[in-house]
Amino acid sequence: QVQLVESGGGLVQAGGSLRLSCAASGRNVSNYRMGWFRQAGKERAFVAHITRASSLNYADSVKGRFTISRDNAKNTVYLQMNSLKPEDTAVYYCAVDVNGRRSLVSTTFDYWGQGVQVTVSS
Repeated sequence: QVQLVESGGGLVQAGGSLRLSCAASGRNVSNYRMGWFRQAGKERAFVAHITRASSLNYADSVKGRFTISRDNAKNTVYLQMNSLKPEDTAVYYCAVDVNGRRSLVSTTFDYWGQGVQVTVSS
């Protein structure tokens, strides 16, 4: 079992920055792929992931603006979000894949945090 707790969300003006954190407990998540997703409507959309080997992948909509990273000593994953746009407004979720999958689909992640609201005003 893995527990994930996100923090760092809030209200920011367009062009601003936020850093989301995802603190894990229950397992050492440095051995697993970690991801960030967001949900503004019905579907939960992929944002970014970082693999055990620190290979990175981003959704096209956030490339060049968002950066995912991990601190294995703190068992924590981060999402640095710069140049935020109103369309980035969503609930952001952290997730972990403990089964070594590679797909970007949300169903390939096994444990999820409760989510954190990010609101970008124009």
